[in-house]
Amino acid sequence: MIVDLQNKRSAFIAIVGRPNVGKSSLLNAMIGQKVAIVSSKPQTTRTRIMGVLTEGADQLVFIDTPGLHKPRSRLGEYMVRSVRESIAGVDACLLVVEAGKKTSPADLELIAKFKETQMPAVLAVNKIDLLPDKSLLMEQLAELSKLYEFAAIVPVSAVDGNGVRSDLLPELLKQCMPGGHFFESDTLTDQPERVLAGEIIREKLLRLLDKEIPHGTAVAVERMREREDGSGILDISAVIFCEKQNHKAIIIGKGGSMLKKIGSYAREDMERFFGVKINLQIWVKVKEDWKNRDAVLHSLGYDQTGFDD
Repeated sequence: MIVDLQNKRSAFIAIVGRPNVGKSSLLNAMIGQKVAIVSSKPQTTRTRIMGVLTEGADQLVFIDTPGLHKPRSRLGEYMVRSVRESIAGVDACLLVVEAGKKTSPADLELIAKFKETQMPAVLAVNKIDLLPDKSLLMEQLAELSKLYEFAAIVPVSAVDGNGVRSDLLPELLKQCMPGGHFFESDTLTDQPERVLAGEIIREKLLRLLDKEIPHGTAVAVERMREREDGSGILDISAVIFCEKQNHKAIIIGKGGSMLKKIGSYAREDMERFFGVKINLQIWVKVKEDWKNRDAVLHSLGYDQTGFDD
């Protein structure tokens, strides 16, 4: 289809909500490709991950934000501030809540921000596939509609795709305004390849390790280079940073078994995403209390501008 450049429209949309409501899963479902990591653990997303969807003349630029929560570290402060900054700089917001759950204080705080700024907002009620009693959903929709004049309230399931492209996307496309596109039509994300590779590794940590250990880890990709011998193999070297020596032992596992599993799963995902053969090497290092050390956070890319307002 040929699109007149003068008729191209776009909208920047922040995906917001409390932790673990499925924001990243919903972003992936809308884009049709995995650009944000997903796990069952809350606060999986730490940075603002941008996904891009171009539908003919319209382009939606999504900002997947960390879940709004009470910060307990400098990293937590960064995550919360990134949510607030995202809301301030977009054309509209997509608030994601979980089907069958009570409206949380975090949801109310976000809605209060919408009212303060008169922000256009679409509400997605996610995980309807997990709600057997649909009468509860109807009650929830009625309650939510009283809280704010949402542009639309759409029940969806990011897992099976129900309502995502058929109902939610058309409502979001209505937020597009004239002014051209910001990305090429085949762009999926603005994230550098090193960041994506690091996030893939961190997702495996979240899925394979228990309790607090994954949240005490960060991943830095130190080398990412295609071999010059024409083999097409991409060499990636990464370091997993953790907070304690005993955490390092758990991440490595007996005889290196856990680290091998993390590396194997991560390599498979990377090869699917990048479309090339990957040679992945991972090391584990201890950086005590890294989540509260500004210099370390900056080196890991979590703090680009400092924490001062």
